[in-house]
Amino acid sequence: MVKPINIVCLLSAGLLGMLGFTDHIGLSDSGPTPVHSPAEELGTFRLEPGLSIQLVAAEPLVQDPVVMTFDADGRLWVVEMRGYMRTIDGDGEKEPIGRVSVLEDTNADGRMDASTIYLDSLVMPRALALVPGGALVAENEKLWLTRDVNGDLKADTKTLVDAAYAGSALPEHAGNGLWRGIDNWYYNAKSRFRYRQMGTNWQRDSTELRGQWGISHDDQGRLYYNYNWSQLHADLVPPNYLSRNKNHAPTTGIDHGLTIDRRVYPIRSTPAVNRGYIPGTLDKEARLLEFTAACSPLVYRGKTLPAPYMGNVFVCEPSGNLIKRNVVGEQGVLLNAHDPHPGTEFLASTDERFRPVNLATGPDGALYVADMYKGIVQHKAYMTPYLREQTLARHLDAPINRGRIWRIVPTSWKPTKPANLSVASSAQLAGYLSHADGWYRDMAQRLLVERNDHRVVPTLLNLIHTGNNQLGRFHALWTLEGMGALQSAYLLPLVSDHNALVSSTAIRLLEPFAANNAQVRSSLAILLLKNWAKSTDKQVMQMALSAQALDQPAAQQLLANIVTKYGNMPLMRDAVLSSLGNMECAFLQRLWVLPAWKTGDASKQIFLEMLTTALIRKHDRAELTALLALLDVDKKAVGWQHKAVLTALSVQGKSANQMPVKLSAAPALLFRSYVNAAEAAAIGTLFDWPGHAGQTSIAQKKNPLTGDEQKLFAAGRQHYLTTCAGCHGTDGAGLNRFAPPLAGSDWVTGDEKRLALIVLHGIEGPISVAGKRYDAPNILPVMPAHSTMDDATITAILMYIRNEWGNDAGPIGKRTVGMTRVTSQGRVMPWKAAELIKYAVEANANTTSEK
Repeated sequence: MVKPINIVCLLSAGLLGMLGFTDHIGLSDSGPTPVHSPAEELGTFRLEPGLSIQLVAAEPLVQDPVVMTFDADGRLWVVEMRGYMRTIDGDGEKEPIGRVSVLEDTNADGRMDASTIYLDSLVMPRALALVPGGALVAENEKLWLTRDVNGDLKADTKTLVDAAYAGSALPEHAGNGLWRGIDNWYYNAKSRFRYRQMGTNWQRDSTELRGQWGISHDDQGRLYYNYNWSQLHADLVPPNYLSRNKNHAPTTGIDHGLTIDRRVYPIRSTPAVNRGYIPGTLDKEARLLEFTAACSPLVYRGKTLPAPYMGNVFVCEPSGNLIKRNVVGEQGVLLNAHDPHPGTEFLASTDERFRPVNLATGPDGALYVADMYKGIVQHKAYMTPYLREQTLARHLDAPINRGRIWRIVPTSWKPTKPANLSVASSAQLAGYLSHADGWYRDMAQRLLVERNDHRVVPTLLNLIHTGNNQLGRFHALWTLEGMGALQSAYLLPLVSDHNALVSSTAIRLLEPFAANNAQVRSSLAILLLKNWAKSTDKQVMQMALSAQALDQPAAQQLLANIVTKYGNMPLMRDAVLSSLGNMECAFLQRLWVLPAWKTGDASKQIFLEMLTTALIRKHDRAELTALLALLDVDKKAVGWQHKAVLTALSVQGKSANQMPVKLSAAPALLFRSYVNAAEAAAIGTLFDWPGHAGQTSIAQKKNPLTGDEQKLFAAGRQHYLTTCAGCHGTDGAGLNRFAPPLAGSDWVTGDEKRLALIVLHGIEGPISVAGKRYDAPNILPVMPAHSTMDDATITAILMYIRNEWGNDAGPIGKRTVGMTRVTSQGRVMPWKAAELIKYAVEANANTTSEK
């Protein structure tokens, strides 16, 4: 995976091709490829009808651009990574030759004609954010605060903010982004850090790990990012909510894959991808089949492009010389995306040095493209012999220090002079919070927060309570938050607001007030309990997330209502559990006696099992003793609740994740007839009592798992419940009209690579399991691909299903899923059973011949 700069996260791509051919040329030329001037490159583009692409800047004005952003007066700031891969061996990477430049259009003709070097002598600069009086700049793996003291657009001071910003010396594994979120925090890709200015200091906070290169947000503030192999992911909930409960590991909500579509459609041959020699990477015309370097997803929030483009997400693919367009849709609290024109990309080029690595929206509403214009995009750490040979043969190692910035606009578009927001009054900036273009709303919010001019507070409150623009009201709330000017009295009336976004935001912003004031907690609880049943899914989601701020009785009542009604939604289950930190036992006991929970269903079983798992992880002796007592009943009284909790205890026992809890005597539960020997042995590992040592009581299996593998097994159960149980059942027995059983299935216990192929790409048509043929309508016609899940998650699921329900296949190799993903690159259709059977036969034959 190569995301050096923002560039290719090519794990399987580096890229090559040939040049100067028409849309249908697919020949693979081994000779040198020509270098194009900006004017010549302009002729190589194919863009969606009705739009045009214009040159904004080119070398020598800009070189190796990897990140760009506009300031409040319409000037374009560009990070230039001039030290990246200057030779095939990456010589001189640590030389201080990178820089940050400020480009200006001084005559308003739409072309940048002046450049000021804001900061130079930088080592591999990779991120930029404009702040009062200067900029945050990430370079040499560190984060710096730079200041322009005299206003000449040149940095005068450079102060270290975070020596560990990047987290890795390898470009494709280093933090980047510095994207200002709607909540006034700066977020990053490939990083667990976020930053915020607090007075004169910069605060670093931990957050969820996101993406690889590039990050942006939509109109509702949801963060979007991606990975070289999976083009579009997003957060479905605000940051840092689902990770609050240390006893629960969420499996949804963060890092949600919007589409399993990995296909790309270059208009030139691309044989010089890093793994172009692997069958399935390229088609018969040597064109890349799927993403290998997806990066820099940008949500377009402007009005300059035609209406159908509003809210679309554009994704760069520098290894394929193209940019993909995704149309995003909403289904309740979920997001999905699709390619509106399969077979044709939004923008593609026949110039193999066209390397789109970063996107931005300007104050003019245009879509800007940073084109590194470089032959080598694969970092030296991942340069394969194949790619090296291709690169040298085609002279792609030269020239260096080129670069272009392009602008995409409607064909009839004319450039206009941008407003100088830096000199706008606070009242004028408040008006921009309701602007049609997201760029103006974001910039106005940022400037107002930075000015902290409290004279504008009445204007903002008037907008919030009487304004007709819902996005303006939304931004005004976060502006007040950033200024520290919020009061609970402003927010409580908005809990019942007609607009779901405003209402949800008010609930979220009330949390710190509720945490510190009993009256606010009481008022908020009354409102939430009154409104939850008539609220939208999004509002209920925020209520579940914010319930932690309430007193326990009210919180549990609200959460019980929510999980009873919405428990079939995995994301809602995770949201409820995230608010139950240290309340798991009390909440389980509440659900146990509720009339609605006397009758079980699959979703209730899953939630109760997940709740029990959190209780076990809490590791409280008194609560676990109470749990054992709750289960210790006469066999006739055993119901679905008991079985769900016993399953959780058994699974966690098999993983032996914690030191055993000391008991004064053996639990009577373990000797009940409804607890089988395997369950009793597994549960016994969780406890010590006189004459018994936990973690040694479970019987030795044929294929035992190590300690780390047992932990992966337990994690796999949680992912299985979220992802797979809806079709295969919580017990792996399969569900009629959905899916065949996994228990006793050779498809599960057999070849692990074959199983990984099924999960990665899906399978369709009839299939035989344990001698029985399954086909539609008795099962669904297709099991979908799960390629948006990362390797670790898939590995955990496979570890679990191969070693549960009597399956005893043993551990799965740590690299199996990752290598299978790489070697099956280009597979975009579900497998058929016959294909996989043939694969297994051929794989075994190859293995035998190699011995």
